[in-house]
Amino acid sequence: MKQINWGILGCGEVTEKKSGPAFNKVEGSCILAVMRRNAEKARDYAMRHKVPKWYASADELLENEDINAVYVATPPSSHAEYAIKAMQSGKAVYVEKPMASDYAECEQMYAVSRKTGMPLYVAYYRRSLPYFQKVKDILSSGVLGKMLFVKVDFITPPRAEDYNISNLPWRVRPEIAGGGYFYDMACHQFDLFDWYFGKVSDVFGISLNRSGLYDAEDYVHALIQYESDLPLSGNWLFTGSEQHQTDIIKVFGSEGTLEFSTFEFSPILLTTASGEESFLPSNPENIQFWFIKSMVAELRGIKPPEVNTVSAMRSNYLMDKILGKIAP
Repeated sequence: MKQINWGILGCGEVTEKKSGPAFNKVEGSCILAVMRRNAEKARDYAMRHKVPKWYASADELLENEDINAVYVATPPSSHAEYAIKAMQSGKAVYVEKPMASDYAECEQMYAVSRKTGMPLYVAYYRRSLPYFQKVKDILSSGVLGKMLFVKVDFITPPRAEDYNISNLPWRVRPEIAGGGYFYDMACHQFDLFDWYFGKVSDVFGISLNRSGLYDAEDYVHALIQYESDLPLSGNWLFTGSEQHQTDIIKVFGSEGTLEFSTFEFSPILLTTASGEESFLPSNPENIQFWFIKSMVAELRGIKPPEVNTVSAMRSNYLMDKILGKIAP
């Protein structure tokens, strides 16, 4: 492909700044059309972002032969349906994370990608950010000595909308999201761990609802062992108090420790016998920019393809195992 003409299915919040504008900033890439079931909102998005066409129907967008790539930015429950339709229409696909609402749907999507030959990317863009690349460089340098164990602590208070019982956000409705906030957020962490530590050999998890604000899990505990024998323990609480808000990943090694965050982008702290060093690489204005730029280069044949479908599937599988959606 010489020019990547994008169609966006689901031009909601995530496309306003995190991703949408980046498609037009990358050379050889542009947004040709957007779709949202609410026609007025689709039209409004197109007008504000200077997108030539808008639709209220996914099928109409997919019938546009000028579009050769589709960004699926809808909630997870429709990822598989739209991604499969797009690939069967001969279009490359970039789908929001998590890849789907369960691992079985991921397998269906992957099978269609293999059959059609259409690339299928998943929005695990953190690997492309300088912040997490710096973490990767430190882990790979050997400065920590032998990595002994990893500890993850994530605590956040409920959002205001979590109290709206009559109209709960889709992220805490498992039939739409696949689970609760754990499914929506921890997937980013598991993708990074896949990159940092390799494949998982064993996992144990418990998931509970401690607050009763909604039906989905709001607390998760997991014990993970990687093929290198590295153990990782994690606790995720999405209904904690503000004073306990925490976003920390800490790697303990025989020669030092490394501490960083996933969402807060707090300074990366490296502690060894030589002392403490901190690093804080900056993010682009549109946080998915570097991933989108790399993806477009691959689709245009400028660089070899590094499609992340298989590693993205592993994150879904791991979350499903932790939440008990897959039998032990």
